[in-house]
Amino acid sequence: MATNHNHAHAGHSGQQTARRLAIALGATLAFVVFEAFAGWRANSLALLSDAAHNLTDVIALALSWYALRLAAQPANASKTFGYHRAGILVALVNSTTLVVIALGIFYEAFRRINAPLQVEANVLVGVGVVALLVNAGTAWLVERGSDKDLNLRSTFIHLMGDVIATMGAIVAGIVIAVTGMNWLDPLVSAFIGLLILGSAWGILRETIDILLEGTPRDIDMSKMVRDLLKVPGVRGVHDLHVWSLTQNMRALSAHVVTDNVLIGDGAAIQREINAVASREYDIAHATLQLECEGCQPDLLYCNLEGGAGGEAEHVHEPDSVAPH
Repeated sequence: MATNHNHAHAGHSGQQTARRLAIALGATLAFVVFEAFAGWRANSLALLSDAAHNLTDVIALALSWYALRLAAQPANASKTFGYHRAGILVALVNSTTLVVIALGIFYEAFRRINAPLQVEANVLVGVGVVALLVNAGTAWLVERGSDKDLNLRSTFIHLMGDVIATMGAIVAGIVIAVTGMNWLDPLVSAFIGLLILGSAWGILRETIDILLEGTPRDIDMSKMVRDLLKVPGVRGVHDLHVWSLTQNMRALSAHVVTDNVLIGDGAAIQREINAVASREYDIAHATLQLECEGCQPDLLYCNLEGGAGGEAEHVHEPDSVAPH
């Protein structure tokens, strides 16, 4: 068995990200108190709903900061893969919180559309401008690296949702000041809720896939098997598993059938498989078990319960791979 440990450690970059998160956390927390008070004084649901969303941002930023600190801890006997999944759990909490907040906004918006309240448009616009500056600034602090880290991306989407929400609140305040149509305030709130719900769904689906050890969506398993069978010396592949520890940290394990070769020749086969996995599929951690031909065939995708389920193929030739 061979294992390729190509783990990417956060190091100095992780410390910088944690520092940026801490700054964003402090700024957002201070603004939440200010915006909630202003929304209460102005009788504006748009401001109050935005303050509620900002409060979830405070929680999201705090959890993301903690997850970064936790993920930097080394692997140990009880956590042999380390604490990288902490960020995935935070992303799950963040996206679930967004859904709950959106549903609450829908309920209150519906209630106020039926019975609109007088809104102080000047306060709505003034606070909205300050909110836009704060939200845009904190989103900028978190944006770096969010494309490769689901934890950071869930927090960044939280903050960008606030940017769009405050822009909507500013527009609503200007229109209310000119026309007196107070029903625009809850209507904008409902629009904010839709944006929150839409952004939450993508994160929620991806975190669930990762926690269920699902195959990354961009990996074609049939093509992977064909690529592995092209490696010189490989006669078959079975018991194949590909999963993600985090959004950008993938792992693979497989049983590889070879001729009855020397250990040195087997090591060369393993190195080539590791190179293919890394180059073609961005897999940094591969665990391979070499077997000589004549071993008892197993399932291509192993059924851990040992039953009859799964895809009963022991693949020896590229054209024998069943298409998805």
